[in-house]
Order: sequence, then structure tokens, then C-alpha cells
Amino acid sequence: MKLIFIFGMPASGKLTVAKELSRLTGYKVFHNHLVVDLLLSVFDFGSKPFVELREDIWLSVFTQACSSGLEGLIFTFAPEATVRPEFPREALRAIESAGGQCEFVELVCSLEVLKARMNNESRRQFQKMTSVEDFERLHAQGSLDDSYMPKAKVVIDTGILTPSQSAERIASELGLDRD
Repeated sequence: MKLIFIFGMPASGKLTVAKELSRLTGYKVFHNHLVVDLLLSVFDFGSKPFVELREDIWLSVFTQACSSGLEGLIFTFAPEATVRPEFPREALRAIESAGGQCEFVELVCSLEVLKARMNNESRRQFQKMTSVEDFERLHAQGSLDDSYMPKAKVVIDTGILTPSQSAERIASELGLDRD
């Protein structure tokens, strides 16, 4: 199985691009808010059980996807302070030890674009950050630091490319088969 690990700041377009990439490749999308929203129904964001279970579930899904013979999976991820810096490398180890391959893709865009997207209606479907003020505060505090992420094989500026162009470029640069 090939895991396409898409990461970037809040509102960089991870889920939108992942859906386009899924349309192109047939890979399923496992976006981080499926687990985040599930756990928020029971635990406070950032609490010890929230953090531990979130990572356990993510890793368990990755290894089960490898074991099930799934061709590919697209995972979206926003690096932030409540995620242990070891998590991306643990995900890579889990995938590789289960016989899979992991490709890191980073989505970037200007702060102005991120802030303009922050309150989009599509962000309200899940419990995503929608407050520019919260974003600015977390960004200023360094809570959205991604320095612990492995080097991305593909970096896309979603402020320049459309979601479909971004997905096309990811598929092309990673040599992904198209449906």
C-alpha cells in the first residue's frame, strides 16, 4: 500500500486536494478530522487521552490498510503542538514495517490566503479552525510548527494552483496510477 501523507497549515487545502487526488487515483481519503472529531465527542482537545488515542487510531488505520491489501490511502495532517514530533516518523515506520510505502506531500500558501479561507463554509463540516484570531494567536505562539516533519517529496503552493491542478501534479510527481 502507498500512503500519501498530505500535510500543511490549517486552510492550506489538504482535504480539498485529497478529495481531488482520490478522484484521480481511486485511493481512499482518511483525513485527520475523522479521528479528531470522534475524540472531541469524549475528550478535550490536547488532553492526554485525546493525544494518545488520536495517534493510536491513526497508526492502527495505517497498518490495517496495509494488511488489507488496499492499493493506496491519502491521509491529511496539520502539524501542531499537541502532536508528538515523533508521530510522522512513527507513521513512516508503521507503514514500511507493514510492507507499505509512504510519500510526504506538503501544501503551502501565503498567510493572507490561509486567513481568507479560514472561515469557508466547507471548514464547518468538521470541527476545523475557523477563527482568524485563533489562527493568528497559535501561529504567533509557534503552535503550528512543522519543523519535525520529514522532508516532503512534493511541495505544492495551493495559493497558485487549483485543487485539481494540485492533485494532478501530486499524481504525476509521485507516479500514481490514475483510475
